[in-house]
Amino acid sequence: MAINEAFGYVFPIWKVIVLMSLFLVSVTVMIIAVGAALAFQAPVNAALAKSVGDPVWAAVLQFGIGFGLLCIFAIFRGSVPSAVQFKSIPWWALTGGALGAIWVLAAIWSVPRLGLVTMFAAMILGQLIAALLIDAGGIFGLEARSISLTRIASVGFVAMGVVLSYR
Repeated sequence: MAINEAFGYVFPIWKVIVLMSLFLVSVTVMIIAVGAALAFQAPVNAALAKSVGDPVWAAVLQFGIGFGLLCIFAIFRGSVPSAVQFKSIPWWALTGGALGAIWVLAAIWSVPRLGLVTMFAAMILGQLIAALLIDAGGIFGLEARSISLTRIASVGFVAMGVVLSYR
């Protein structure tokens, strides 16, 4: 059965393309909004660190709040992974929490020293460099994607942004 016949009638392929494009645009807008929220998170966390007098305790408090919120979400979803699912988790898949803690702690520490724009530009540069390597190697089960001159140039522009943001 062709994709355009999935609903029992001929579904014009251009409508499929438009719907897919709208979906990708919606996901992109959502990620931009989450990125904007992160811009608020870093200075809020830095203010918390100043209030409690320690960036590590500020991170502990923030992760505790996040943990509580995620527990509430999990309870309302009603599903719990099985023991078999837990046993099948690759060890490296559990490093996300530690990496998140390092990110929050680095943001708390660096915002007062670099400012928000430079901190984010530098972190994004690091993410893009790592993403190039992860994409190229097809690491973590991702489809391998070549490192093109266009991708290298985009990372280079962000690197220039880091340098310019110091001023």
